[in-house]
Amino acid sequence: MMDPAAPTIAPASSGGLEQRALPGALLRLLSMAAISLMLALVKLAQTRGVHILESVFYRQLAALPVIALLLARSGKWSSLKSYRPFGHGLRMLLGISAMTLNFWTMTLLPLAEATTIFFAVPILTTVLAALILKEPTGWHRWGAVIVGFIGVLIVVQPGGGDLPTMGVIVGVIGALMTAAVTIQVRELGKSEATLTIVFWFSLTSMLPLAIAMAFVGQMHDPATWGIIAAIGLLGAIGQFCLTGALRLAPVAVVLPMDYSSLIWSALYGFWLFGDLPATATYVGAPVIIASGLYIVFREHRLSRRAAAIRPPVR
Repeated sequence: MMDPAAPTIAPASSGGLEQRALPGALLRLLSMAAISLMLALVKLAQTRGVHILESVFYRQLAALPVIALLLARSGKWSSLKSYRPFGHGLRMLLGISAMTLNFWTMTLLPLAEATTIFFAVPILTTVLAALILKEPTGWHRWGAVIVGFIGVLIVVQPGGGDLPTMGVIVGVIGALMTAAVTIQVRELGKSEATLTIVFWFSLTSMLPLAIAMAFVGQMHDPATWGIIAAIGLLGAIGQFCLTGALRLAPVAVVLPMDYSSLIWSALYGFWLFGDLPATATYVGAPVIIASGLYIVFREHRLSRRAAAIRPPVR
């Protein structure tokens, strides 16, 4: 499950990879547990009168100290200088839209089904990369895209399933917006450092969210404030672990760990709301996961092949 607040960063170098792969995978698993619980608490908070935009605001607010810590540890304050303000502005609009839609999806659908729809992000990213970035996409990946969409159709059962139509529509649009975030981050990543992208997204997003809070922000009872605080804390922990995992291990090692979020979502859904995944989810989820994994490993193998034949820089 991709967090729109945390862009993909470059995989770790091969040096010491054998010693780093396991910690990287474990950190990614921890991030999925944290993010899944955060999204479950967003759903719980909504039942207690917390507006979706309030949850998004506090999620972003809690990310700022984490980014400051990462910057302090790296000492790369000069990297915050950017010559692409419009690119960062577009990333902010896409990221806030994706996060709001994803949070909203969690309130409209059972957690396991919402999470399964989010698994379509790698599939949609492949489509957008081919259409927008004109990335070469062979029949292997197009075949995986088709299989992935079949898995989505199995889960949502358009026209005949038990899932609320509104929830399915919001979830699919949210997954599409998250894929668009990935594309925009790829573009920014050609000239901007990862921390630069994360910093400007978190900082610039506070302005529209603060304006929204003037209309939707409200006082809550102590228990609800505790849930809101946990949403912010878990989001920060999840983002920190996402970043750390990709610094320790290559993408092909850590990204498959994302699918563990389905297990957490099913557990949290049953624990907090008494929901159990529908039969269609058990059938469709493995199809979507297999498709996403194939795309990830295919891209990883192609990138390694390209790196192997690239002439050394002199």
